[in-house]
Amino acid sequence: MVVDFHGDDGRKGRFDCGTRPLPDWRPALAAAFAQRTGPDGGRRTLSSATSAWQSLGRLMRFLAKLPVPPARPEDLTSKHLDAFLDARAESAPTTVTTDLREIHSLFVLPGIAPLISPDAMDCLKRRLPDTRTKKKARPATSEKRPKIDTVGYSDGELARLMAALRADCARIRNRIATGEELLRRFQEAPQTLSEEQRAEGQQLAHMAVTGEVPSFPGPVDEALPERRAWAGQLFLTLDDLVPLLLLMAALAERNGETVKELPAHHRVLEEKAVEVRVVKRRRGPKRWFETVTWEIGPANRQLHTAGGVYLLLLQLAARSRQLCESELAVCVWRHGTRAGVQGREEHFAPFARSLQGVTLLMPRWAADRPRPLLADPRPGGERVPLQVTFNRLKTSMEVRRTKRMGGHLPSAAKSNTMAVLFRHYLSGDPVITEWAQEVLGEALVDAEQAALQAHQQALKAAGNTLKVVSGPVSPESLTAAGLDPETAEQAADGQLDTGWTACTDHDHHPATDAPCQVTFLDCFHCGNCLITRDHLPHLLGLLDALAARRRHLSVDDWWKRYGPAWAAIRRDILAKFTPAEVKQAAAAKATDDLLDLTENPWEL
Repeated sequence: MVVDFHGDDGRKGRFDCGTRPLPDWRPALAAAFAQRTGPDGGRRTLSSATSAWQSLGRLMRFLAKLPVPPARPEDLTSKHLDAFLDARAESAPTTVTTDLREIHSLFVLPGIAPLISPDAMDCLKRRLPDTRTKKKARPATSEKRPKIDTVGYSDGELARLMAALRADCARIRNRIATGEELLRRFQEAPQTLSEEQRAEGQQLAHMAVTGEVPSFPGPVDEALPERRAWAGQLFLTLDDLVPLLLLMAALAERNGETVKELPAHHRVLEEKAVEVRVVKRRRGPKRWFETVTWEIGPANRQLHTAGGVYLLLLQLAARSRQLCESELAVCVWRHGTRAGVQGREEHFAPFARSLQGVTLLMPRWAADRPRPLLADPRPGGERVPLQVTFNRLKTSMEVRRTKRMGGHLPSAAKSNTMAVLFRHYLSGDPVITEWAQEVLGEALVDAEQAALQAHQQALKAAGNTLKVVSGPVSPESLTAAGLDPETAEQAADGQLDTGWTACTDHDHHPATDAPCQVTFLDCFHCGNCLITRDHLPHLLGLLDALAARRRHLSVDDWWKRYGPAWAAIRRDILAKFTPAEVKQAAAAKATDDLLDLTENPWEL
């Protein structure tokens, strides 16, 4: 009747199904719950297994209190489940659907599924109503809580944050190094120390062996700073966790959960890298663990590489880890009054039992530094404290890595899938949005320049100049533009119009001196092409048709097929008409229906 739980996160628990009401249910419940929390089950952390256990307990207690309870699993009906749903909707409307989904996940397992009637199983499989209650509107007079930002940091904010983290980590490293050096000198050459230093070294030697930090008389609040100062000479304290874990998360580009559960076991590869097996939660059964390799770097760059900070963390926490006999990298000393411990027991791994083992006061750390961390100025020049969280830091590092990879998501996806990377980290982040706009803008400029160059080369080979005539269309204005009187009169009457322009000599192409064989899209690169104000409505309709093709073609194909014509119209034709002429033509333009015929789509 007892299910022994061993989670993927190393935490263990025991769930006694013998304590559940309705004795005839217990064997089936134990078998199903063992499968649900086993190696192939969906509940592989102690917290999630406990949540599933609580949902099951609520159902069993409700069934036991019914006037005629279902004594066996075979007796469960949809009416029982409907009654449970109604009762939970009244008492706990925000968790009722969670309970029903968890019970469904449990009852479909082989250990109990054959015993559940089809009627009850259909009730569990139905679409559940959304019983979540909306948050009540906050009264206008009450204070608003500060909004927690979820986007990453700007370049300036991230630079200031990383500098502060490295400065504080260096201070912690130097503080413990000073204590270790005094202890070494006391043990190896006490005669070189002053009397005061020898007394301090003797106390440090006692602390190093026993883990006992000296106590001082008086109220706890007054004695705590002095005890913490003594402990900080050899051990990490709770106040040291924030900068160390944040810096580790930033350089390793991992979330806070992974950094809290870093193992002490590792392997150094040729003094250049360190290999660690880390935990990445919520990846499904048997996919939690991943072996990573972090660069160590030179000694003077210890705080700039993930491997260097990891080894530093192991070194600083080594004494506490030995005293509490933990396998985790993060081990510290804490004042044991609140926990009811003292001496050696004051050393512990804060995240061994739960990831919420201790509260990391990141806002206080950022605000209480000698130089407080401030966010970028808001409109009006207001400066507010920087909101420091693991999530924002992870988002910032994901954004920077994606930029380094040139926006290529398959290469940028490191600890998450491409979909998760984009949806939860990149989408909506102002830094990545601004960068993407710059990249797209540069790409469009390059594509437009290439298309314009292709147009100019083709025009040079086929006549070297376009005939664009602005103003009223008449034989006289066309003759003044260089046409002979007969051709000018024909063009003014529209007798020379082709697709979107006019052709002054169809029988003699400038490049071949033979009858023209090119498509109407190539007219924009020909010296025989004539464009007047009367052609503007058709040209604007063509531009709309070309823009519509962008939705159906890849970027490369569109620019290759339509780019030169588009560039010729936008840069070499419309620029020669006045804004008033273009505006008047836009009011008279019609939907283009010639592009499909021009391209011979049946041949493409």
